[in-house]
Amino acid sequence: MTLLVTVFAAIICTILWYKRKNDEMRLGTLCFLFWGASLMWLGDAIFEYAELHEEFFTPEPADMLNDLYLGLSVVALAMILWLIILLIKDPKGAVRRALQKK
Repeated sequence: MTLLVTVFAAIICTILWYKRKNDEMRLGTLCFLFWGASLMWLGDAIFEYAELHEEFFTPEPADMLNDLYLGLSVVALAMILWLIILLIKDPKGAVRRALQKK
């Protein structure tokens, strides 16, 4: 479930990045975060399948819910990191203008 959540987030982010002509909002960075998380979960799924074999495809509902929460937490963390990068880089100068007004 974690793999599915991060792959869907990566695909949506990549489509948004591709549709925009410029990367002013640094969507490319967000895409790299999501695709990196997806590759990490793919590696985890491969090793888990090697360990569990058939049981890998029949998870318990509680395990699926925990995996969903973990996947959503990873997406939220990536979004927080992206927002921090945006605040530091300040592509539109909004933070700089707000600080200069005071």
